[in-house]
Amino acid sequence: MDIIYKMKTDKSFDKAVEDLKAKLAEHKFGVLWELNFKDKLQEKGFDFKTNFKVLEACNPAQAKKAFDAHLEAGFFLPCKLVVYEAPDSVMIGMLRPIELIGLANFADLSGLASEVENELKAAIDEAR
Repeated sequence: MDIIYKMKTDKSFDKAVEDLKAKLAEHKFGVLWELNFKDKLQEKGFDFKTNFKVLEACNPAQAKKAFDAHLEAGFFLPCKLVVYEAPDSVMIGMLRPIELIGLANFADLSGLASEVENELKAAIDEAR
């Protein structure tokens, strides 16, 4: 199975970011931090023209459950979502929590990871 879940949108980059944030909030995820690599790399003197924004999102109740079960869950929290400009479109995607939990061998968190993944997929699908 693929570790990345992504969907194409016909929206502009900025509108896709805005709508993703709104849908994440509706699904009880807050955006804790965001970074546009285009801006950061240009700030550091590198010629990079593609918008690629990383959003780190968290549902506090779900995060607490993960931490209570395995403190090491913090290695892959908060959840990363991205919005980026592809050559002919804008993409919205994420690393799949179910796959990350599997890589960490935390079988007892598979149900929680499935719940989180389903909510994040719904937010992405609704935002696109």
